Amino acid sequence: MRIFFDSSAFVKRYVREEGSDAVLSWCDRATELCLSGIALPEIVSAFCRLQREKRITPLQYRHLKAMLIADVADAAICDLTPEVVRQAVIGLESSALRAMDAIHIGSACALKVDIFVSADARQRAAASQAGLQVAKV
Repeated sequence: MRIFFDSSAFVKRYVREEGSDAVLSWCDRATELCLSGIALPEIVSAFCRLQREKRITPLQYRHLKAMLIADVADAAICDLTPEVVRQAVIGLESSALRAMDAIHIGSACALKVDIFVSADARQRAAASQAGLQVAKV
């Protein structure tokens, strides 16, 4: 099963918070992890914020980043293509989305995934409207 993770969901694989168990369960069921190309910088940004806030140490930051890089080595990473942009614009015009959330939806549509996993209710509603099967974490 090809499972797409929005950044808000995939970060829960590394940072223990509400929804982490569900993300780990979806990861176990996936035959292929799917992400937008913007997910990696967004997740590393979250790790950097945690380090700046002294919620993780520099060593923990390096460990989290290394795990992320290893995990996505075989993932399907969707680049920002004309099709992704087209789908994102459709989402922006039909829903109250932020631009990055729309890019994730456009990426999932372009990858033709089986499940779209997100922690964001508004994004899940827009993804469903775009024809994606959604899961809440």
